[in-house]
Amino acid sequence: MTNDRRRATARRTPRLAVDLRDALGLTGTLVKYLSASALVPAGVAILYREPFWPFLAAGAIAFAAGLGLERLGRHSHGVGFREGYLVVALTWLLAAVFGAIPYLLSGEPQLDGPVNAFFESMSGFSTTGASILTNVDTVDHSLLLWRQFTQWLGGMGIIVLALAVLPRLRVGGRQLLDSEMAGPETDPLADRIRTTARRLWLLYIALTVALAAILVVFGVVGVDHRMGLFEGVSVALATMPTGGFMPTSGSLADFAAASQWVVVVFMLIAGVNFALVYRALVRRRWRSVGADEELRLYLGILLVASVALVAEIWSDGLAEGEAALRHGVFQVVSITTTTGFASTDFGTWATFALMLLLGLMFVGGSAGSTGSSVKVVRHLLVARSLRRELRQTLHPEEVMPVRLNGLVVQEKTLRGVVAFVLLYIGLFVIGAGVVAVDTAVQGPTISTIDAIAAAATSLGNVGPGLGVAGPFGSFASYPDVSKLTLAALMWLGRLEIIPVVVLMTRHYWRVR
Repeated sequence: MTNDRRRATARRTPRLAVDLRDALGLTGTLVKYLSASALVPAGVAILYREPFWPFLAAGAIAFAAGLGLERLGRHSHGVGFREGYLVVALTWLLAAVFGAIPYLLSGEPQLDGPVNAFFESMSGFSTTGASILTNVDTVDHSLLLWRQFTQWLGGMGIIVLALAVLPRLRVGGRQLLDSEMAGPETDPLADRIRTTARRLWLLYIALTVALAAILVVFGVVGVDHRMGLFEGVSVALATMPTGGFMPTSGSLADFAAASQWVVVVFMLIAGVNFALVYRALVRRRWRSVGADEELRLYLGILLVASVALVAEIWSDGLAEGEAALRHGVFQVVSITTTTGFASTDFGTWATFALMLLLGLMFVGGSAGSTGSSVKVVRHLLVARSLRRELRQTLHPEEVMPVRLNGLVVQEKTLRGVVAFVLLYIGLFVIGAGVVAVDTAVQGPTISTIDAIAAAATSLGNVGPGLGVAGPFGSFASYPDVSKLTLAALMWLGRLEIIPVVVLMTRHYWRVR
């Protein structure tokens, strides 16, 4: 066959619009390098004289699986935007499967069965913080550290970490970063994607170390007698990714007020766009940071909600003075940033307080933060779009572009925001419906508001629900279908829905 005939035959051969070999190969690379994270809990297990082989076995399995997938794409040269969606979705799903293996192999009775282990792992990597555990205090230190570490890896993002350290990911890096980072747009810190990713991760590490150091010092000097080295590191590993897992059954309720206030500050920072945090702390551009409209709205929401909740707590006689202020501010910041810590059992509060916290689950942090949910910038853009539509109803000929920080927002971006919000509401309703029906059939008996809270906290990656799944409770009693549904919502919420939903469209898999 001549070269001309070979080329003609190749042109006639149908193939998928998405390059599966490239996507699977790159996913394998990410999983292979992620397997090294199992060495961290293995080291802790050796330190506490606990079984370390479950982590090494999990790491070996993940390494072998990643290597196998990588070989499928060993000749690939990068990914496009189509492949980027598949890489991000698959990597997070496989990360949760990898994270579940130590739970299964450890023999921990509270995490028996693949559904429970997968739920706990997905909750960690998606930084949700919802748990199956009913008695955290009886679990091995190494397994608890693994829960905390999965949150920390998932917070800034496995993809962003890979972009920072793997040269292969320079090609197609923009597609991966846009698919992974939360929010309508990515605000680069440098011309090169790899440099941006490295700066984000260095800032993330620095803030985590700073928080851990402050908390450990509190324990050493006697400010917080409950705070040891393990507790301080664990809290830091959960705070910066806005995760919510804790190595104690009572979340932060048993720790000193000083520790809670410090955590409030770092939760607030974690909910801010990390590009702004970098410019404020590293480049000292305070004026430009203060002018950011999303940041102003974010702080305004926290202030108004805190005042309302503190007033409710005080008027109901639940707490007074500093305690009322601390609990109100703490819970508002914790829920809004989707961290999910608890300074007290807010599940027993009055209806107004619970409805306020439930509403804050739909707010989220800023775009580019480690927080999840809808995000403040989307609320801002939707509000301005609605204002424009109302004004143009009265003045049809007026041209009124939507602006953000003085810049015109493209109509494509606005359509994307509206599509995301509609998908978010739709998935929330479906998730709540499935949980309500499943629990009604299988048990336990939960109220409608509990089912709504379970779907909201999972899709928003917040963590605690209401009722038996409240701040000091767990999802252990929920049936398997509900657990898998909530785990799917965590996965969708962490990946901002679009990268997963687009994979379910026929157009994505079209043949060309």
